[in-house]
Amino acid sequence: MSEPLDIHKELEDGRKPGNQTFFKNDTNNLLVVTRGHPFERDNFFNMIDSLGFDWSHIEHPAAQSFFKKENLKKFDAILFYDMPGLNFDEIEDDSKFFIRPPQEYKDDFLERLSEGKGCVFLHHSIAGWPMWDEYSNIIGGKFLYKTGNIKGKKSPDSGYRHFVNYRVSSVSEHPITKGINDFEIEDELYLSHVFEDDINPILKSNYTFVRDNFYSATNALNGKLNSNEGWDHPDGSNIVGWTKSYKKSAITYLQFGDGVKSYENKNVRLLLKRSINWVVKETKQLKN
Repeated sequence: MSEPLDIHKELEDGRKPGNQTFFKNDTNNLLVVTRGHPFERDNFFNMIDSLGFDWSHIEHPAAQSFFKKENLKKFDAILFYDMPGLNFDEIEDDSKFFIRPPQEYKDDFLERLSEGKGCVFLHHSIAGWPMWDEYSNIIGGKFLYKTGNIKGKKSPDSGYRHFVNYRVSSVSEHPITKGINDFEIEDELYLSHVFEDDINPILKSNYTFVRDNFYSATNALNGKLNSNEGWDHPDGSNIVGWTKSYKKSAITYLQFGDGVKSYENKNVRLLLKRSINWVVKETKQLKN
């Protein structure tokens, strides 16, 4: 019989005091990408510090010029906590609200994924670059702020719900979830699109993903917060964590991460740490 999981001990393994923002060879070097959605910076980066990686941080739009091979060669994985491609100062004019990614950035990104670079996408990153369809294929899902296309079919805007208390369970045995028991969390959930045929689900929620339990993202844009008036949406997936691969790169998405309670949850921290380690290891295998 295996020993019970000691979450605190596993989180402490490899952890070093202070911010680690220099490259070393004895640990995985992590690039953290943010901007596009507000978050509580100090608490978020305290979580990143707790994971035990050497890490650096870059924001959009600078990130869009950084995905050159030379710049990323010493980073073993990239954590996306960003939401680019949306201008919330221009919500009335779709030609200004939606921003297309620069072609050079798209080319650089796809080249890095073709070469092999592990990626972890967290929480609101699933709403990034809505005008670049391939981006959602990389992640394995998509959140829509306005009516849009999902794999060629018209879809209504997605739903959100803050401060949901729910139970998280493992879907199947996986290195990221091994030994982690069901746990409770308070966090935001999305009624969005999960490309279940393209992913390997690893975590599910016991919450019911139906229209009546969520609020319209478009209504929120229009100043009607926490409203589903005049909005409809098909039932959604209860999968809140998954893995997949894209070209020679391993991908993980975790829906956790709306705020401090999520950042400080020891299970979320362990899942994030394991996700980063897993995409690094799996990407090395995909490259061989």
